[in-house]
Amino acid sequence: MQKIYQDILVAKAQNKKLTAILLDPDKIEMDNLTLLIEKIKTSPATHIFVGGSIVESNKTDELVLFLKERVELPTLLFPGNPSQISLHADGILFLSLLSGRNPDYLIEHHVNAVPILKKSNLEVISTGYLLIESGGQTAVERVSQTKPLDRNKLEVVCQTAKAGEYLGNKLIYLEAGSGAQLAVPLKMITAVSKEISIPLIVGGGIRSKEAIQAAFNAGADLVVIGTAFENDSNFFNYS
Repeated sequence: MQKIYQDILVAKAQNKKLTAILLDPDKIEMDNLTLLIEKIKTSPATHIFVGGSIVESNKTDELVLFLKERVELPTLLFPGNPSQISLHADGILFLSLLSGRNPDYLIEHHVNAVPILKKSNLEVISTGYLLIESGGQTAVERVSQTKPLDRNKLEVVCQTAKAGEYLGNKLIYLEAGSGAQLAVPLKMITAVSKEISIPLIVGGGIRSKEAIQAAFNAGADLVVIGTAFENDSNFFNYS
């Protein structure tokens, strides 16, 4: 049963905006995690994403187990490759990098993940992943060896997102990249949200509550905060 995804669909239908905090196991200090979790509990977060471009699998397991024991929010994997899959999470964003043409990130990693996923109870959510140019090279660009889509070519981005929906993706994720200089343009969020009928996730380069709200207003259904929260766990406490 696709409970997490169904809840996202219900939220979209009710115009209830969702927020995910992305935690990168390679960046999180386990000694500081208890305090970080308390901050998550008092934040407006509805989901936790776990993953990064380069992560050791044992770190993912350790982080997910720690979270599952202490936080009731759905924990979804956001993996760069099959080695980052933890069987202890609630679900996985099964990411296909539609913005690039590297076959490893379009299908190969997915094929290799199947034996692991078949033995798991993870809710698998097919996600079309679009990397958007953000003012500099990001970790996703380096690791995937793909170029992001031009931030000024709205039609190309919209067509790519719609192609993802036609292919059967259940979510579309517009990503500027971890620590991006520039967030996904608001006009792009609006254009894509009008083009597709499935939920739209937006992340990367969002550094304030005002920026989150602007993305929501533009049409994002779920906004992801990563680096900004990692660097300042009081992120949501400022007025």
